[in-house]
Amino acid sequence: MLSTFPPTACGIATFAAALSAGLVAHGATVDVVRCGPGQALEDPLVVASLGDGTPARRAACIDAINSTDVAIIQHEYGIYDGPDGDAVLELMAAIVVPIVLVAHTVLTRPSERQRAVLERACASADAIVVMTETARKRLLVGFDVDGRKVFVIPHGAATATPTMAPSPTGSRLLTWGLLGPGKGIEWAIDAMAELDDLDPPPTYMIAGATHPKVRERAGETYRSMLVDRARHNRSAARISFDDSYRDLGSLTELIRSADLVVLPYDSDDQVTSGVLVDAVAAGRPVVSTAFPHAVELLASGAGIVVPQRDPHALAQAIRSVLVEPGRARAMRAEARRLAPDLSWAAVAGRYDAVGAHLTRRLRTTPVPA
Repeated sequence: MLSTFPPTACGIATFAAALSAGLVAHGATVDVVRCGPGQALEDPLVVASLGDGTPARRAACIDAINSTDVAIIQHEYGIYDGPDGDAVLELMAAIVVPIVLVAHTVLTRPSERQRAVLERACASADAIVVMTETARKRLLVGFDVDGRKVFVIPHGAATATPTMAPSPTGSRLLTWGLLGPGKGIEWAIDAMAELDDLDPPPTYMIAGATHPKVRERAGETYRSMLVDRARHNRSAARISFDDSYRDLGSLTELIRSADLVVLPYDSDDQVTSGVLVDAVAAGRPVVSTAFPHAVELLASGAGIVVPQRDPHALAQAIRSVLVEPGRARAMRAEARRLAPDLSWAAVAGRYDAVGAHLTRRLRTTPVPA
């Protein structure tokens, strides 16, 4: 697998680590080639690191990948060097084993360079994985890609379904994940001011540190804006921030403590969200803005989708879940129904099947004379 990897703090690294663990549990042997800054091999699965991308390091990484049966390449524009991450194309050109390309971002309005990079990466791949039907449709409509290569495999969930215990002290709302512009948390903070009349009124926790790349570029500007906005909200006493690191057990307990997960994201391009998947797999009702993955995953009733950048719509949806017990129960039941297909065990099994299909095809393809 070619990817960012922990301890790098990003969603792709978390995804790659969880998929690797799922594949190992499924009986596969996984070697990881780590991209991104840093050269240390902190995890036993990591066998090579691109580090600063010198020719010697690149050659060692390509050798490591070509010693395996199938290469899984995580694609996101920001994790590879070069304009729009085009350095991945040189790496892919040197790989001789079958390639599964995991396309994490499929933009509706890509630049010409972004379109060219993704199209060339897809052309070099033997299979392309996207995580939603929305992403598949965008890829086939907006890019020159062979549709026969495209597989839809959902994002896996790290959290197991917890016990559904009612909150004894009032309703607890939760948003978690790395913070940065586009998360829309300011709108959820504004929505809290419309819920003061509930008895007892809900509390709202915003958990997560600032995304490292956002911190490099703009420091803690976004978090400071949120803290200031919460301080001036008439519900300030019921809004809290927690930027502590959480391992999987601690994160599971945090989600377990929530009565409702709020995802107020601004982005129109977010076709996958690990936070959304974890919330649904944990059996939590979700109120979300209408980013593409939420529209698709919550369509059967595990959550409510509202317009983006609309605090009043968020407040109304939150209120309906908190004051209508039957609605909340139905949402939790639908989330539990969806959860088994979102487990990393199920997801890893589907990746393993794609890899097995590619290696079988390779063995049965006649070698030209």
